[in-house]
Amino acid sequence: MQMEWPTYLDEYEKLVIRMTTPRVMIDNAGCANATRVMIDSARKHGILLEAVQVLTDLNLSIKKAYISCDGRWFMDVFHVTDLNGNKLTDESVINYIEQSLGTFHFESSKCFDGLTALELTGTDRPGLLSEVFAVLADLQCNVVESKVWTHNGRIASLIYVKDCDSGSPIEDSQKIDRIEGRLRNVLKGDNDIRSPKTSVSMAATHTERRLHQMMFADRDYERKPIIRPSGDSPLVAVQNCLERGYSVVNIQSKDRTKLLFDVVCTLTDMEYVVFPCHRQHHRGPSKFDGTPISSEAEKQRVILCLQAAIERRASEGVRLELDTADRRGLLADVTRAFRENGLNVTRAEISTRDDAALNVFYVTDASGNKAVDPKMIESVRERIGMNSLKVKALPMIYAIKSPRGTMSSRLAPVGPCCSH
Repeated sequence: MQMEWPTYLDEYEKLVIRMTTPRVMIDNAGCANATRVMIDSARKHGILLEAVQVLTDLNLSIKKAYISCDGRWFMDVFHVTDLNGNKLTDESVINYIEQSLGTFHFESSKCFDGLTALELTGTDRPGLLSEVFAVLADLQCNVVESKVWTHNGRIASLIYVKDCDSGSPIEDSQKIDRIEGRLRNVLKGDNDIRSPKTSVSMAATHTERRLHQMMFADRDYERKPIIRPSGDSPLVAVQNCLERGYSVVNIQSKDRTKLLFDVVCTLTDMEYVVFPCHRQHHRGPSKFDGTPISSEAEKQRVILCLQAAIERRASEGVRLELDTADRRGLLADVTRAFRENGLNVTRAEISTRDDAALNVFYVTDASGNKAVDPKMIESVRERIGMNSLKVKALPMIYAIKSPRGTMSSRLAPVGPCCSH
């Protein structure tokens, strides 16, 4: 990759840049069934996360990952495919990987310039999302993108909005105060010792990393789960190797999208550095100051935090996909239909493209059971539009057929897939 130098740089500055800039090599010949992405770089806190983030943002599947180091230098090797299990052949994707990884600061693949970011955390309850979107619609906020996670009775959401009339970001301080105040009232739960948090920001951020940070700050990992089926919890074990200056973390979990990202993100934000490892066993985390996990309390905290990070993205319930023309108040109407028909949203991914709404919802019944009565689903579909709202997957526990046959092909399991 040819590097163009600004005219004001002297030879010493060029040498420093060459030494500290990651070197990226992409090999399609060395592995029979995957493309190898190799990154040679100086040791820097968070660089592993940034590399994994770039690959997962491109919806690539990381089949294997090897992290090695020699002194202050790292060599990261990722065996990746597309979601269909094929090697990477699209030159634009290969060029993007080279350009994104071969910089000082990796960028998110999604840009939210010109939007206002709303961050919400609080106590989850049935119908909460409906109330949030109703408030935003009433305040003339158009939701452009959003992701919502729930875990252990808590909710975290990052919502990107713009003004409905002007199409511009919301910058008026009085309107921002109204938005924060009304959302805070909605998020306030009964008997909640921890206050809900709302904030408005114009800064760009990586949505999923920020959601992890928000739930970590909310300490969702300390709370007892509302419902957790036996055998579904990830197993995390930490073995201390004090004489070697690191600890060994072993994780056993169902495979699913972005699992490696969630693990590395959590270790990085807890100020741990991941040393030589491979995908099945995450070896060698130590604190950024070089000390390993030493106390039993710290060990248990790491275990709880990693379990929570893996569970947050787990897709419980029925997956519903909404594909329709975007309009004002659409999300408020759709989520109100969910609420009035006894459905609770456990995770959501909201996006708009060229005036079209492309939204994904995972729903359970109001008690949190993922075995939702098909009549409830069909009632919502009739109200929203049978062709607009479709059932894409059901939990494995389903073995029933709809009287109308509209859900006969939905028996695929929700969640596990071979992408990290």
